Amino acid sequence: MDLAEIWRVMRRRWYVLLPGLAITAALTAAVYLLVPVEYRSQSTVTLLNSKKATVAFDGNPFLSTQASLTGMADGLARNLNSDDSVADLKSLGLTGVHEAKIADNAQGPFMWLSVTGTDPAAVLKSDEILTAYAEKRLTEFQSQQSVAPEAMIRMTTIVPPQKPEAQTKTRLQYLVMAGALGFVLSLVATFFVEARKRRPGRHRPAGGPVAEGSPDAVSVGASP
Repeated sequence: MDLAEIWRVMRRRWYVLLPGLAITAALTAAVYLLVPVEYRSQSTVTLLNSKKATVAFDGNPFLSTQASLTGMADGLARNLNSDDSVADLKSLGLTGVHEAKIADNAQGPFMWLSVTGTDPAAVLKSDEILTAYAEKRLTEFQSQQSVAPEAMIRMTTIVPPQKPEAQTKTRLQYLVMAGALGFVLSLVATFFVEARKRRPGRHRPAGGPVAEGSPDAVSVGASP
């Protein structure tokens, strides 16, 4: 079947195709209205060596780096993503979904702290809560091990929580899926009806008279 034939079938069975396309349009519109736009805010923080460890560097923590800081950043990120931290953050007013992770292609103990939700103002506020909570948890870890204040690893914010940006990828995927599925089903229904109409012998009346000169008439005449 070539494109011309497909087009002829679609024109011939328009009464099947058009309702299907109308339902597809309605389904796509429903997805557009029901699937909300999500927003995401992100901050970047880094861990710094203790005051005691930076004495040899005139107190500049950015000149003193250790591999252990990256390990601590990884451990802190895992804790921030735990169920206990989720419960704590919710009690502090965080809404939406948060994530803590080592920054991609990081050359040191850099972390990304992000929050995703449907309310831009709430997302920004939640990211601020998460950033403050991360520093608090870092201090708590070390206090539990009786680390002296001057020997504690510190945290500083490199990039504060940013203005939430719309994340349209997921919504767009749902829209494309709804539109493609509806269009395909409309075509399937159209060609199904066409195939049913073309089925041989579908409209021949059972037991009716046989036209003279037809192959069936010849066969009947040749029989004894």
